[in-house]
Amino acid sequence: MQTRTVQNPMIGTALLAGSMAWAQAGGHLGRFHRDWNRIDPAEFESSGESANHNPFDTIPGVSTPTGRLKIPILFPMSETQRNDGREPADLRAFSIDWDPMGFALSSVIMRTGRTTVLCSVCQEDGVPRWRRDQGLGWLSAEYRLLPGSTPDRQRRELMKLSGRTQEIQRLIGRSLRAAIDMKALGENTLLIDCDVIQADAGTRTAAITGAWLALQKACERLLTQGRISTNPVINQVAAVSVGLIEGHALLDLDYSEDSRADVDLNVVMNNSGDLLELQGTAEGAPFSRKQLNSLLDLAEPGLKQLMAAQLDALHED
Repeated sequence: MQTRTVQNPMIGTALLAGSMAWAQAGGHLGRFHRDWNRIDPAEFESSGESANHNPFDTIPGVSTPTGRLKIPILFPMSETQRNDGREPADLRAFSIDWDPMGFALSSVIMRTGRTTVLCSVCQEDGVPRWRRDQGLGWLSAEYRLLPGSTPDRQRRELMKLSGRTQEIQRLIGRSLRAAIDMKALGENTLLIDCDVIQADAGTRTAAITGAWLALQKACERLLTQGRISTNPVINQVAAVSVGLIEGHALLDLDYSEDSRADVDLNVVMNNSGDLLELQGTAEGAPFSRKQLNSLLDLAEPGLKQLMAAQLDALHED
């Protein structure tokens, strides 16, 4: 298994140290609660005041004591300095481990900051019944938070999937189908599995970015094996989150930022600069078209950096 790490030089070593220091401090700016309440950890990448949102800075691997908490020392957002030392337009550190799963057609462990997602691709002969006899392939995606990926153990979803899980896996599937020529794939089905090992916000965007890498490698291998005649991957795809906190636009939010964002936006883009998906929410006051444009202007160069990192990872494998 080979590892490829691509890190923005602006991030430096402050990334992990800053995030850990923030986490150990045990709270969010403007969200300090003195009484501990155990809350379902299923929403570690959503922002705002949702009922499922943990009020503490629940970074994986960091325990928060019960009872009274100390308010951490935080940088005011007016100084545009982030808790992990990044500048507003900086990505988190990005790295890829290739093929941790020996039986999958292709697999990667995708890391962006502390968020870690295992992405794999398997192939099945044939397509769903409604797709048969059309000469077209199909791609489907599944997504799960693994137990231990959040501070409180995440229960396995067995008989019934949560609305969040269904939403995210449909997003992943739509994004990746936009990268595939189904006719070139033929009557084959590609099954994408994205399992979150550690959640520190941005799991759905990390899943899309990592799954595209696994998809590209899987199709290259199908071509080499003679199971398809043409590589069906026609577009490169990556995804990233952006948000507004106290009026400041930030790229690639971690949980300490995502949990207090006034606006949270997930952006999926292809290598032509075309937008495939936008998921945006005003958690507080409505946001303007001008603010939306500023978020998209921030996301685009970040996505281009991620795509360059994807290509580097493919070449290094």
